[in-house]
Amino acid sequence: MTIVTKPAVKPVDPRFSAGPTKKRPGWSLDALSDAALGRSHRSALGKSKLKNLIDLTRDVLEVPADYRIAIVPASDTGAVEMAMWSMLGPRGVDVAAWENFGNAWITDAETQLPLKDLRILSADYGKLPPLNDYTGDRDLVFTWNGTTAGVRVPNADFIPADREGITICDATSAVFAQQLDWPKLDVVTYSWQKNMGGEAAHGMIILSPRAVERLETYTPPWPLPKIFRMTKKGKIDEALFEGATINTPSLLCAEDHLDALKWVKSQGGLQFMHDRADANAQVLYDWIERTPWIANLAEKTQERSNTGVCMKIVDPRFEALDLEARATFAKKIVTLLADENVALDFGAYRTAPPGFRVWASGLIEQSDLEALTPWLDWAFKVVAQETFHA
Repeated sequence: MTIVTKPAVKPVDPRFSAGPTKKRPGWSLDALSDAALGRSHRSALGKSKLKNLIDLTRDVLEVPADYRIAIVPASDTGAVEMAMWSMLGPRGVDVAAWENFGNAWITDAETQLPLKDLRILSADYGKLPPLNDYTGDRDLVFTWNGTTAGVRVPNADFIPADREGITICDATSAVFAQQLDWPKLDVVTYSWQKNMGGEAAHGMIILSPRAVERLETYTPPWPLPKIFRMTKKGKIDEALFEGATINTPSLLCAEDHLDALKWVKSQGGLQFMHDRADANAQVLYDWIERTPWIANLAEKTQERSNTGVCMKIVDPRFEALDLEARATFAKKIVTLLADENVALDFGAYRTAPPGFRVWASGLIEQSDLEALTPWLDWAFKVVAQETFHA
């Protein structure tokens, strides 16, 4: 059996997790030294921190002036669900999904909410569903970037500009790396731990004037938990969008996200993040293109994610294995590189085809991705020799 030589250079930072993602370059605990610890989030200091976070979010993400921004409980999941439970029902609903988290919104719509007119637009991992079937007279729930599939919508052209329904967009792994078409989006949700390396449990919700109108003119027939309520006496609760929160936020986590936003602004803003993600992902795309045993899970070039780049193993010997053996093969590669402290937490999502998901957004250093790819080749050869005895 041939001894496979290890590459000489390791990534400086082995953290390629899709969430929580790594911190910004140069981050240390000193970044949190100004956190309002031990203070109430309702104090003048606490409120000013949260309002500053909202204002910086608007600035960095280039959110339209008439859209409202709020910090909400329960991460991106909570933000999506508060929109669905508060707004859906008065007209037909389309839910589009092609990976795990989109399928979670199908579960809400299909088995939890008593929606009378529901249509599911779905596709397997690696593909987009028939989004052009959306006609604009219905409400729409969709994911901009399929975090567990590495498949994104290339644009929002499938949403009619003169739509009557509202659009709810889960943008949690897209918002700092891909160009959102704000006029086509009525609700945008995401979390701090995706793309920006923030701590978990806090979500963001951004509402268009049309979304506010829906909230003020429609009362759902089902009970709304407190953490979903965005109105008071039939009107939008403006305090939510000025730094008040439904439940107690962590001011330590808020300080951490403030630091990340300030860093993005200091580097040139949103375009800087887009350019970094594109350049980082291209390193992986180029390696995939020249490597016969691996393929991008996204089947079409224009639909490939530039954040969580998802890959599937396509070696014929691997494909001849049963599903359990394929999963074991891929896991051995992940474990081997973790043991070498080369790459951590980069395995495919548990419901995705066996393979890898490598985070490539703007907080990752390009040099680390360049150092990673020879190690992926090495690990594949090692595990292939062990598995196939060749």
